[in-house]
Amino acid sequence: MCLLPLNRPWLRLPVLALVLGVWALPAGAAVDGAPPDGRADAAEFMHFAIAQACRNPVPAGAKAGPELARRFGGARLLEARTFAFRGQPGRAQFGLLLANGDEVRIARLFPMGRLRRITIDYYRGLGQDRTRPVLSAAVNSECRVLRAAAIEYDGQGRAETLVALAADLRKVLSEQPLNPPVPPLPAPKNPLGKDRGKDKGGVRVAHVDTGVNYLLDAVNRRLARDSAGRALGYDYWDGDDRPFDMDTGRSPFFPLHHGTAVASIILREAPAARLIPYRYPRPDMSRMAALVADADAKGAVIVSIAMGSNKRRDWEALAGEAAARPHMLFVISAGNDGRDIDKTPVYPAALDLENFLVVTSSDDFGRLAEGSNWGRRHVDVMVPGERVPVIDHRGAAGKASGSSFAVPRVTALAARLLARHPEWRAAELKRAIIARARPSRFYDELPVRHGWIPDPADDF
Repeated sequence: MCLLPLNRPWLRLPVLALVLGVWALPAGAAVDGAPPDGRADAAEFMHFAIAQACRNPVPAGAKAGPELARRFGGARLLEARTFAFRGQPGRAQFGLLLANGDEVRIARLFPMGRLRRITIDYYRGLGQDRTRPVLSAAVNSECRVLRAAAIEYDGQGRAETLVALAADLRKVLSEQPLNPPVPPLPAPKNPLGKDRGKDKGGVRVAHVDTGVNYLLDAVNRRLARDSAGRALGYDYWDGDDRPFDMDTGRSPFFPLHHGTAVASIILREAPAARLIPYRYPRPDMSRMAALVADADAKGAVIVSIAMGSNKRRDWEALAGEAAARPHMLFVISAGNDGRDIDKTPVYPAALDLENFLVVTSSDDFGRLAEGSNWGRRHVDVMVPGERVPVIDHRGAAGKASGSSFAVPRVTALAARLLARHPEWRAAELKRAIIARARPSRFYDELPVRHGWIPDPADDF
């Protein structure tokens, strides 16, 4: 741990008492009136916000909105919604617009009527209905801070660093970059370094996911590169050439990471694979058309997509471009909703394209994995995808389960086949992979179209 340096904007409030490593609001901290200026000191404002959000009594569900708005100096209530948990109100979400244009977003979690957690996010107003996230804290039912995070920005206003904070909102627990540049390929071991920055060749695989952590040497060395040594790939979420592993869809303060773990399986099981990483375009899924065109232009015959959604329209752009490129093989996840996607579709798995190979997860013995989707029409094969060894975005070894981790095993199999048969395209690759599928002794009628591949890494 270290203290935040003096140039951090939230370090202007004297540090308050820290008891047993968990921050507790002092009695009487919550008062009505205008909130402190978060632009001068975000930490002071957050302490105030926590006090107001925790202070009792607070009406249940969305009814708390007007009371919370009053406590924040008569803020304008932008949102007040209640969500169900097991048929009963269990989560409430509020948005407050402050007088200075800043916003506070509060989520109260109360399953079965019992308050468990409150999350408070502070967004700074930038004018013209624009905001950017600055500071977040989650507290328990006793108003003790469980976790906190802040986002720092560069001179151009781009999110640069995610800072995990201690319970006092002062001490730094860790920092991680949010959008670092892709490092050059490390120099080779030979002293002259004549091959520095050059692509060593291999099978180019387009990896569509949340990006990859290319700061990890094991990933960086396996990126496909152009003749000048620049890494191929693109971030279709942010619109730059830095597809860093980061999914901020649920929270910009506590992002999810998925792509590096998936990519690590491809890299381990397909030694000749060279990744072209793409960060999927969550803000505008029509950009999938440009993504597919770019992957084709950069020489990727195989495209790995270990993701999906319930909305067909999210994937219509992908479908159009994929149909126009029958030579490209798209290895697609069936999903993990525990359902028959022939009856209740998941996309893009249910798009019925000949150059799609849809994969679900099994255990090591040929049984459909718990929670994995199936479908005798739309799911082609199942392969062992449970407790698969992975390297996560931190570079730590672990294990992961689900259809997302069955997809890269089939992607790697396709890459090995293409390395041996460089003239093959989608039809030949798909035919060879399906030929490996077999019945399972656990089913009279298989839950997938073609069967089970016991070990996709086994090349006999």
